[in-house]
Amino acid sequence: MKAILATASVAALVAGTPLAAAPAPVAVHIDTARRATPVSAHEYGMFIEPIGGLVNRTLWAELLDDRKFYYPVVSPSHDTPPPLNAEGKPGVEYRKWRPVGADDAVTMDTAAPYVGAQSPSVTLAGSAPRGLAQSGFAVLAGKRYTGHLWISGDAGATVQVALVWGTRADQRQSIALPAPAAGWHQADFAFTPTAGTTDARLEITGTGTGAFRIGAVSLMPADNINGWRADTTAVARSLKSGFWRLPGGNFLSDWDWHEAIGPRDQRAPMFDHAWSAMQTNDLGMDEWMELCRIIGVEPYVTVNAGLDDANSAAEEVEYLNGAATSDWGAKRAANGHAEPYKVKWWNIGNEPFGWWQIGKTSLDYYTIKHNDFAAKMRARDPSIVLIASGAMPDQLHAKGVKQNSTLESIQPKFGTEEDWTGGLFARSWGNFAGITEHWYDRGEDRPNAPPADALMEFVRSPSNHIRMEALEWGIYQQRFPKLKESGVFLSIDEYAYMAGPPTLKSSLAYATVFQEMLRHTDFLKMAAFTTGVSTMDITPEGATLNATGIVFKLFGEHFGEGTIPVALDGASPQPEPLYPVGYAHPKVVAGSPTYPLDVIAGLSPDGTMLRVAVVNATFQPQRLALSLADAKLRGSGTRWLLAGKTLTAENKVGKPAGVTIRESKVSGAGRGLIVPPTSAAIYELPLTR
Repeated sequence: MKAILATASVAALVAGTPLAAAPAPVAVHIDTARRATPVSAHEYGMFIEPIGGLVNRTLWAELLDDRKFYYPVVSPSHDTPPPLNAEGKPGVEYRKWRPVGADDAVTMDTAAPYVGAQSPSVTLAGSAPRGLAQSGFAVLAGKRYTGHLWISGDAGATVQVALVWGTRADQRQSIALPAPAAGWHQADFAFTPTAGTTDARLEITGTGTGAFRIGAVSLMPADNINGWRADTTAVARSLKSGFWRLPGGNFLSDWDWHEAIGPRDQRAPMFDHAWSAMQTNDLGMDEWMELCRIIGVEPYVTVNAGLDDANSAAEEVEYLNGAATSDWGAKRAANGHAEPYKVKWWNIGNEPFGWWQIGKTSLDYYTIKHNDFAAKMRARDPSIVLIASGAMPDQLHAKGVKQNSTLESIQPKFGTEEDWTGGLFARSWGNFAGITEHWYDRGEDRPNAPPADALMEFVRSPSNHIRMEALEWGIYQQRFPKLKESGVFLSIDEYAYMAGPPTLKSSLAYATVFQEMLRHTDFLKMAAFTTGVSTMDITPEGATLNATGIVFKLFGEHFGEGTIPVALDGASPQPEPLYPVGYAHPKVVAGSPTYPLDVIAGLSPDGTMLRVAVVNATFQPQRLALSLADAKLRGSGTRWLLAGKTLTAENKVGKPAGVTIRESKVSGAGRGLIVPPTSAAIYELPLTR
C-alpha cells in the first residue's frame, strides 16, 4: 500500500498540484444479481471516411498523390485552389505533378486519355530530359518500393523513371522503361533507396524525338497487403474493434460506388464536393472488404442516400452479398471475388438532415426515401440488418446556432423537423432494426478554473452526450411504447472529443465515455469512433497506438465482449457542472453516484469474476470501498492501470510510450481498492457465492 501511495504522491507533484488530505473512501455497492445485456465487441467499433488524403496517409499504401492526373501538370504559378466545400471551408490540397525541362514540356491530352478526363503528354527535345515529377513523399533507407505506370508514345522516345532521395548523384536510382508504342502498356519498376527522406521525388522523363504519354502511376512499399499498409493495419487489428463503418461520412453522398470497382488503374478519379477534394477511386467496396478482412472486423456499409437512389443501393447489396449467378454478384466474381462477402450491417444514408450534407432533404421526404431503400435492399438480401439515419432533438438545430440542450429545452422539438429519430419511428417503423446518432464535442480548458476543477470538467464533459441520448431514448419509449420490447437498438455511428492531441488527459475523458456507453447496453448496441486511424500515431517509419487507442485496448481487452454489466450504486452523486460552457454540451449529468470517481461493474461471461472499471480524474489517490449483494470477493485479483507521468503524456512512434497499461496483482480488495490519481483502471476480482 505504501508503494502505491508513494507513486500517487509523485504523480500529483509532477502534475504541479499539491497533495490534499487523504480523501474519504468512496462507497460503491454492487448488485451482481441485477444484470444488463452483455457487452458486444460492436461497442468498440470504428468509423472511417476518405476525407481528402486521410486514408492514403494512414492505411492505404499509395505514396503518390493524384496518380491518375485529375489535375493538369503545370508549374505552381498556374495552380488553381479547389473551391470551398459545402461548409464554406477550404478544399483539400494535394502534392502536384510538375513539368521537368520546361513549363511547356507537358500538355494534357483530353482526346484519348488512359483514364479520366486527361493524361499528360510530353513533347521531347533531343538530349535534354523532359517530363514530369512529384515531390514531397517519404521513403525509408533500405526499404523496397514497387511501382508501375502506363505509357504510350513514339518509337523515337527513350523514357526512364527515377526515385530521388537526395541532391547527390548517388542519391537516385533510375530505371529505363521499355520503348513506347502506339498503344498503352504497363511498365513495372522497383527501387531501394540507400537513405531515408521525407521529400523523395519520382521523376518520369524522356529524351529523343516525338512524344510519350503517361496514364496511371503507382508507387507503394513492397510489403503492402493488397494495397494496404502492413504496419498500420497490424496496429488496427490489435484493437479487435468488432466492426468498421465504411466508407461512410459526408464523402458518401456524392460518391457512386459503381465507379470504384474493377481494375484500379482504370477507375476514373472523381471530385468529392462534400470535402472539396479529389479522390482517385482506388478505394472501392472490394478494397474496403479487404481492409476488414486484414484487420479482422465485420464491415458495416453505409449506402449513398444523398444523390444516389434505392436501385443503386440494392445493386450494392447484390454486389457484396449476391450469389455469383446474380447480375451484380457475377460482376463481383469477374473482379476476382467469387464468394459473397456476406455483409450483415447496412446503414441507409449519412446525416441527411444536415444543412452541410450533399443531398440534404426534408424529414417528410426522407422517410419515404428510406422506406424505398429498405424495400429494395431487402429484396436483394432479406438477411441484412438495416440501420436508419436518425438524429435526436439535442443534436438538431439551425445553422449557426450553438446551444447547451437541457431536457426541458428540447421537449418542444419532439415530433418536429428537429426530431429525425422520432420521425423515423413514426413513419418508417419496420424498415430498420436500429437507428443512428452522431455527436462531436469540443474540449474546453477553462484556464481560470483551479486545476483540479478544470481537469474534472474536461474529463466529464463528453460523456454527457451519451447520458442525454439515454434520457431521450427513455422519452421515445414513452412516445412509442412498442419500442421497449421491439429490439430496435441505437448505434452511435460517429463520435469524437475534439480536445487537442491525444494525451493522458483526453484518455481519461474517453474512458468516461466508454463507461457511460456500457451503462446502456440494453439498447446501445453499437458505436463507431471517428476515425479508426485516430487511435494511432502514424509516420512513414511505422505506427503505434496513441493515447486514445490505449483506452480502446484497455476496455476492449478487459471489459470487452461478453462482460455482463451489473447494477452499481453509491452515496455521492455527480454534481452539476461547476462552470458555464461555451459549446454545444448537453446540460445533463453523466456518471455513477460515486463522485469524484466514475465507476462501472460487470461480471466475466462465466460469472466467476467481478470486473470494476474506475476513472480517477483527481490529483489524489482515491480509496474505493466495495460492498456486494449476492456475492463475495475471494482471493487476489488483477489490476490493469492506464496512466502516465503527466496529463500531457502521449504515445509517439519511435519514442517510449507516455501512456501505458500496467498489469499488477491486487489483494485485500474487500478492505478497499486504492485508485491512483489521474488514471483509469480495470480490476478483475474472483467471486464466490
